[in-house]
Amino acid sequence: MKDNIFREYDIRGKVPSEINEEGAYQIGLGYGSYLQEHLDMKACVISRDNRLSSPALHDSLIKGLLETGITVYDYGITTTPMHYYARHINNLYGIMITASHNPKDENGFKFSFDEYANARGSMIKDFKKYLDEGHFLKGQGEYYQKDIKDEYINYVISNLKFGKKRIKVVLDPANGVTSIVARDIFSKLNIDLTIINEESDGSFPSHHPDPSIEENLSMLKEKVKEIKADIGIGFDGDGDRIGIVDELGNKVLIEDYAIIILRNIIDKVKEKKFLYDPKCSSSFKDEIERLGGTPIICRTGTSYTQEKILRENIPFGIQYVGHISLNDRLFSTESAMYSSLRLIEILSKTDKTLSSLVNTIPHYYNTSEEKFASQDEIKKEVIENIRKYCDNKKWHYLEIDGLRVTFKDAWAYVRCSNTGPNITLRCEAKKKEDLENLHNIFLALIKLYNK
Repeated sequence: MKDNIFREYDIRGKVPSEINEEGAYQIGLGYGSYLQEHLDMKACVISRDNRLSSPALHDSLIKGLLETGITVYDYGITTTPMHYYARHINNLYGIMITASHNPKDENGFKFSFDEYANARGSMIKDFKKYLDEGHFLKGQGEYYQKDIKDEYINYVISNLKFGKKRIKVVLDPANGVTSIVARDIFSKLNIDLTIINEESDGSFPSHHPDPSIEENLSMLKEKVKEIKADIGIGFDGDGDRIGIVDELGNKVLIEDYAIIILRNIIDKVKEKKFLYDPKCSSSFKDEIERLGGTPIICRTGTSYTQEKILRENIPFGIQYVGHISLNDRLFSTESAMYSSLRLIEILSKTDKTLSSLVNTIPHYYNTSEEKFASQDEIKKEVIENIRKYCDNKKWHYLEIDGLRVTFKDAWAYVRCSNTGPNITLRCEAKKKEDLENLHNIFLALIKLYNK
């Protein structure tokens, strides 16, 4: 298997040139052996999304696992949050076959070696070394088909308490795996529901089934305006990213969502610590401090944010790309569906519209996250050269999966992607002219070193 498919927190690549059935079989042999030999685990949880390539990878993966003697609990087609829940209730580790928000010609494996989150950093490097050595166990494992759908639905809706106002909702699952369960969950609640792109065949309606990208919300925006809905919700391919549209058809920033949730829960939680990643606007951090909470910055990546949230029992956290961890009522599974329902619950108890709630939030000038094509071989060197430049300028920065360079009323964050050959940049400032100057500086630095 090619080294480049082993990323910072998963295995991911193009099908079939990088991810294929033989590779899935080898991963099964390696994972089953590793769990038994290094972690004394005798069983694991397996599930998959609905990409066209997932069934064959699923069968080959399970074949490899069973040949190591490990017991396999196969939950079939699930969202990634459903997979996390299955791991949680079984107290087991496991593998989810998915490429998440990546294009439909890609696939991959999210896998775990502890109870907190997916593998990350050195865990993946150690597993890659173990795979390369090829000393796998031999045996005949037991296989059990499982179904978690009904239990998971009850789990998600068990603590929700909607108000009297019936909210009109448009959902866009992007033909991803949330299509198998979204209607079942939302229809059990006092919601006026419309769903678009509900086919569950994995034929995503956009190149990237990623609702954090505004262009991918165009169909959702139009439908919300057409039927005069109160809110529109978009999900990514595996159900752990969210995009939100207000009743006017405007995208709701993830930080605005976070502030609405924060204002609702801060007086109800004992632990008043709240997490965000370096790409998030300072508006969330400032609001946490204004309300008497403690903001915690954590490196980008669900494997890292989820671990910190669960290990430290943090009630709520977000990532800029639309990952949300609500850990105040239920065990956090990073479910985009559950996160959307918590916002709908708030709307059902107020006469205010979503846009009016957003309008009470202070906003700063910022850029969207910009991606610049690079090469896996040089992208880290680009960041290191920018760090040296900052040292020469005596600029203050935080090294957290890249560089977050901070000034009095502004910041710039530059990092290399852990899931692709890209460098990303986001800048923010309280004054428009400061944003333009800061953006120009870091844009020039990326162009200078990314050759």
